[in-house]
Amino acid sequence: MSSFTDPATGRPPQRERGPLDHLSAKLRKRAGAHVRALTRSNSGLSLDYDNPPGDPGLFGPEAVCWRVHADFPAMLAGGVSALLMQTLHPLALAGVWDHSSFRTDMQGRLGRTAQFVAGTTYGSRADAMALIQRVRRIHTGVVGVAPDGRHYAASDPALLTWVHVAEVSSFMAGYLRYVGPLSEAEQDRYYDEVARIAQMLGAADVPRSRAAVQAYLEAMRPQLQASERTREVVRLVRKMPVANPLLQPAVRIMAEAGIALLPPWARHELELDGPSIRRPAALAGMRVLAPALRWVLGAGLAARARRRVARGEGTPAG
Repeated sequence: MSSFTDPATGRPPQRERGPLDHLSAKLRKRAGAHVRALTRSNSGLSLDYDNPPGDPGLFGPEAVCWRVHADFPAMLAGGVSALLMQTLHPLALAGVWDHSSFRTDMQGRLGRTAQFVAGTTYGSRADAMALIQRVRRIHTGVVGVAPDGRHYAASDPALLTWVHVAEVSSFMAGYLRYVGPLSEAEQDRYYDEVARIAQMLGAADVPRSRAAVQAYLEAMRPQLQASERTREVVRLVRKMPVANPLLQPAVRIMAEAGIALLPPWARHELELDGPSIRRPAALAGMRVLAPALRWVLGAGLAARARRRVARGEGTPAG
């Protein structure tokens, strides 16, 4: 290996980029834009992940949630799993069914959820709090009567806890399956960290450890059931349309990868545990798709947020 260095920089000289390098960069940029469109929010909110310098947000770079929420493929699969889990609760499903456009704009709902998770994880403290307050305001108007005659309210602390646990347990499952292992202590730290967001939204008795989450899910099982509405959600998730038809195979793989994250009892309830060649094929595809997505997306919001925090290091107080 050559030890030649550029006298001006003290580093090895950069290789001159050829036509193939430029083509690769162009393709990567274009593909990344199409993939990001899958989770682009139509909420009308714009978050600044680059400012203010030094602001660690609600957690900071050493938080486990910064690591778990950074992987796009795992989070997308986890989001699918979370949505299906949430719809097993009749009151949670009634609220989404009656007050959300997810049946006609599932991609928009996915984008708004992705923005909330990313903003509360990596955004500045001001942006994270603005997102939380916005969701709290929206929840005040989400009230109604479920098909079984029970009244529901999105601001119900117990219902908020269910939605939160279904979500974060799915994100954790996605990371463990599609990224890599975490120690039990790290998993406990993750659940303890993200419980803070649930509490700010108004949730009560939020489980804050791996064992507590598992105990909570077991305790909730008698309240969960699948209905025709639930099965319609499953159908929509598996058939989710996307603006770019070239991304349709990737979306199908992600949907099945999300279904694979469900606990066995949830797959059984959703009638998704029968013999099928779709899931093994999708999981095999995920082994190719996930690295490809990471390549086209490059450094994400976590990297931008780290740079924001680092820009404040050494700045005098006041």
